[in-house]
Amino acid sequence: MSALRIPSPFRFIARLRQLRDDERRQASSNEFLAQALEIEKMEGHRLAVIARTVAMSIVALLLPFLNPSVSVLYYEAWVAVFIALGWLQLRLARVGYSRTELGLIFLDVSLLTLLFVTPNPFFSEDVPTAFIYRFDNFIYFFIFLAAATLAYSWRTVWAIGTWVGMLWLAGFIYVAVFGQKIPELSEAAAIAFEGHSIVGSELDPNSVRPSVRIQEIVVFLIVAAMLALKGWRSNQLLMRQASIAAERANLSRYFPSSLVDVLASTDRDIGAVRTQEVAVLFADIVGFTQFAEHHSPEEVMDLLRQYHAFVERSIFQNGGTLDKYLGDGVMATFGTPETKSGDAGNALKAALQLIDETEALNKDLQARGIEPIKVSVGVHFGPVILGDIGPSRRLEFAVVGDTVNVASRLEASTRELGCKCVVSEELMRRAGLSENASDPGFQFSAKNQIKLRGRETSINVWTV
Repeated sequence: MSALRIPSPFRFIARLRQLRDDERRQASSNEFLAQALEIEKMEGHRLAVIARTVAMSIVALLLPFLNPSVSVLYYEAWVAVFIALGWLQLRLARVGYSRTELGLIFLDVSLLTLLFVTPNPFFSEDVPTAFIYRFDNFIYFFIFLAAATLAYSWRTVWAIGTWVGMLWLAGFIYVAVFGQKIPELSEAAAIAFEGHSIVGSELDPNSVRPSVRIQEIVVFLIVAAMLALKGWRSNQLLMRQASIAAERANLSRYFPSSLVDVLASTDRDIGAVRTQEVAVLFADIVGFTQFAEHHSPEEVMDLLRQYHAFVERSIFQNGGTLDKYLGDGVMATFGTPETKSGDAGNALKAALQLIDETEALNKDLQARGIEPIKVSVGVHFGPVILGDIGPSRRLEFAVVGDTVNVASRLEASTRELGCKCVVSEELMRRAGLSENASDPGFQFSAKNQIKLRGRETSINVWTV
């Protein structure tokens, strides 16, 4: 039987540091996590200070009942000090490691310890210092610990637990060694409880009652550890939620917001390889290479940003999926990851919206003295293969197949046909528009079969 291995304190501390460093790395690499931590920190701190102020106010009302004398004003003044320290901590609060905040927290528990191990200077009766322990003031540390769980990280909660334990132990030693003693009170207690040694030792006014002090420290550390563990679990939940928010934000770059909610809630494996019929759209800026050659990098990037903005808008407003950007080109699909009855018609609407948005952009470009651009669009409908491809450590959701190739070739054929958009006969048929050719307002016109580069069979097309 192997011996039970108990982690050493140094290994435990090292583990705490590793958890802290892991959280910091995650926060620095995830803007959603950093934002969530900042919001949680400030809201929690504000709530903690309010709770602490209310608790201290209740204590202020309680003190005259416990000590109905003028000397209670000394403790009432300290209550006001602790309330002010709480609001000062809120004013200086910030996300991340702060020496100032930690210093104020340490000052909190240090002053509270000093208050409990030194006599009230306005107390009229001369009593042993150890007698102060009879008031069981240690319980007030739990108010500070509870408030800390609302405002600080689990590491700070545990730090407060250890600080209180060490300070209370130091206070106990101070009282035991240097505290004021009145021997005649011990003698009187011994005489009064003669024959009852246990009762006499417990009620001795000069006794610091070591067993009770150790019990207070141990129980406080246990509670601090449990609250720190609860804080750690809450922090893990917060990080998971922030990761989900980041993933949803990434999804929203490729899918319309309405579809993101569906994808996030579905139990289906979206990345599973399968075949389904979709509409594929390719769009490209004609002559972009020459444009980039004759314009500054700032003008080129400004054009791309405007172009990508209305491309994304045209795709998402018509229920499409932004598959990928190809420099000045873009590939979009309608019917991924889930097919809909209007996918073909939506692809056509997106193509026409792209053309209209390009004309609006050109008016703005001309107003600024920049030559207009021409966007070419190709759309096809048919079966594709889609799913996650690539090595397990770098998966990518991809849509491939002959339909994709045809859509790409249709976009390229706009140069030869001298038009803005080329759409396959199959897509027009699936959209139910091929019979509208005689309509005066119909924007598409049928063309003879064309042969696409790399394909043996010709294809019927419609153009704008």
